[in-house]
Amino acid sequence: MKITNGRLDSAQWIPSPNFGPRPDVGDISLLVIHNISLPPGQFGSGCVQRFFCNQLDAGQHPYFETIADLQVSSHLFIERDGAITQFVNFDDRAWHAGQSQFCGRDNCNDYSIGIELEGTDTAPYSDAQYEQLTAVTECLKRHYRMITDERITGHEYIAPGRKTDPGPAFDWTRYRASLGSGGGRPEE
Repeated sequence: MKITNGRLDSAQWIPSPNFGPRPDVGDISLLVIHNISLPPGQFGSGCVQRFFCNQLDAGQHPYFETIADLQVSSHLFIERDGAITQFVNFDDRAWHAGQSQFCGRDNCNDYSIGIELEGTDTAPYSDAQYEQLTAVTECLKRHYRMITDERITGHEYIAPGRKTDPGPAFDWTRYRASLGSGGGRPEE
């Protein structure tokens, strides 16, 4: 697994229109873990991909009417079977974190990479997802040297009270141990 010109070689490329330039490409220094499923709690629908590309049919599900006007994206999406899709070049600013703060610094989208796991706050994530997330994380850390184990967090920690993902179902201890950085959640 490697990154060339801001793209992960092992990921399917589906470009999202929801991105912009970073203030400083040399400042990529944070990795944010999220979860998403569309409709909520349903996996493998293809709706996440359509949502990130502004192609979601609002009439397909009642929940979609509530998100129809949102324009969001993530750099990567890891499905339950471990398949990876990239929507935004890592050197560009994806719209994944929203109003956020890490270590006293606002606007996490400016300097972070966002990875969405197909899931919910309460459903266990798959072994394939943990394996791919670990491999991707190690690849990102090699390429973007300012992303260290201490600069990997969840959406819930950079937007407390507003976001809850990746939620209590995400096994931070397992993930951090796979990186060789020991256990514990990001705030510990």
